[in-house]
Amino acid sequence: MDLKKTTLALLLLTQCWLATLAQQTVGLFLNDSLSQNGFTLFSNNKTTYLVDNCGRTVRTWQSDFTTNSGLYLLENGNLLRSCRIGGTFNAGGVGGRIELFSWEGDLLWAYNYASDDYHQHHDICPLPNGNFLLLAWERRTQPEAIQAGRNPDLLTPDGLWPEKIVEVEMVGSNGINVVWEWRLWDHLVQDFDPDKDNFGSVAGHPERVNINFVGNIGGPGIADWIHANSLAYHPDLDQIAVTSRTFSEIWIIDHSTTTTEAAGSTGGNAGKGGDLLYRWGNPQAYDRGTPADQILWGPHYANWIPAGYPNEGKLLVFNNGFNRPGNNFSSVDMWEAPLGDQGYLIEPGLAFGPSGPAWSYTAAGFYAGTMSGAHALPNGNVFICQSTSSRFFEITPNHQIVWEYISPSSGFGPIAQGQTNNSVTFRATRYPASYPAFEGKYLSPGSPVELNPLPSDCTIFDGSPTSTNVRAAIFLEGVRLRNNPVGRSLFIENLPGNELVLEIRNAVGTSAKRTTVRGLQSEVDVSGLPKGFYILQLFDTKTRNHFNLKFIKN
Repeated sequence: MDLKKTTLALLLLTQCWLATLAQQTVGLFLNDSLSQNGFTLFSNNKTTYLVDNCGRTVRTWQSDFTTNSGLYLLENGNLLRSCRIGGTFNAGGVGGRIELFSWEGDLLWAYNYASDDYHQHHDICPLPNGNFLLLAWERRTQPEAIQAGRNPDLLTPDGLWPEKIVEVEMVGSNGINVVWEWRLWDHLVQDFDPDKDNFGSVAGHPERVNINFVGNIGGPGIADWIHANSLAYHPDLDQIAVTSRTFSEIWIIDHSTTTTEAAGSTGGNAGKGGDLLYRWGNPQAYDRGTPADQILWGPHYANWIPAGYPNEGKLLVFNNGFNRPGNNFSSVDMWEAPLGDQGYLIEPGLAFGPSGPAWSYTAAGFYAGTMSGAHALPNGNVFICQSTSSRFFEITPNHQIVWEYISPSSGFGPIAQGQTNNSVTFRATRYPASYPAFEGKYLSPGSPVELNPLPSDCTIFDGSPTSTNVRAAIFLEGVRLRNNPVGRSLFIENLPGNELVLEIRNAVGTSAKRTTVRGLQSEVDVSGLPKGFYILQLFDTKTRNHFNLKFIKN
């Protein structure tokens, strides 16, 4: 073969190989100036990540337990997360353990809310008083379910797993006080057997849940009959929103009751005890609609838009669209529940309104049949987690995508740029840079989550004076690392003599060492670090400037 042709062929093959290596598959794809500057929290394994708008790791938390369910960054900087443990309940979204970590990553408190009779699943929800809500299954036997009016043909040997919501106060490092409970079991109706409990007109009691309803998701004969998947709390109304996948509904209940009142139909601010105050999405569930009236299909994470935000008080939900007539596609829907002076409005014999969303987003190819979520941002945009592709993105009210990121975090850890992430992410949350958790925190960005990241010229668009602690990395004059590669020690030259906060992060962005150094020359022991690639972050506490550099540990 001609030498020139062979050389050319090899060159072309090499270029194609390099192009494949450089192809972006994960990480940051877009950060527009119209996006809400802030930090995004997510996890689908033992590591929880907080990244900035350029996709760079700002903080990680490491647990011994895997999560792919609810997690929250609290206003004081602590991380509240639910995670998975084994037990006698086995269904999608199983959790069972709740953990509280400090900002620095120390485990402050943990508790396993799991037994043969109950098991936490899917979501938790922090409350303003420092407590939190959790969602749990509780086991009911076949005879108990039949006595409550369940059709025996809809039962399996596992019985029935109705939902309960529990308010928990953390005690010490591993204890709890249960300060409030609501049980679905206390708010049932059935028209199957007049000789059993809860018999009555389903249509006549929209405030109660039909124990024999079977929607077009899940099918008959499953123990996880409701499959609630999220909790949200409205502090001014003192109400809780619950999302049911199998019923394709959103329920709102009163949290102002006592536990005793929550078991009945009187008491609380609304005067209705623990009965449903409002429900929306599928009027067939209470015999006040037809298939043509169904609005939601397998939804996840209904939540209120906070006070002070555009559209405050309205509700948002990720409408998964599973088994949607005609074609499976997802949408994010916003609506306003009809709340009057006497409570949520409903006409006799009719369904709760409105008949459809006031605003909705969808797009070609936008579909996630399970999990996912959406929430509002202070600038009026909406942040969306498309779970099945681990895609997080932000849209304007006019549906323009202004931020887009595909998580590099698989179920086993970060993947390399160029690889496809086939894992799912339950939910991601964007916190604005002005969120109280970040006040006074060291927020110097490290490496992206993905391995072998591509070069980036991303800019942080910071229009908020309250978030000026987030700064682009710059050069610190007179400060340098004197040795690279590094052996047992780092040697820092610091001619200005200002106090420096030093943090070392490994290749996946996890903090490996953090300390403070002073003086013109400093030695930092790194003998305990494994060999490999690291990012050294230096922050001048006097000038508030910082910069990052790479080094190799031999």
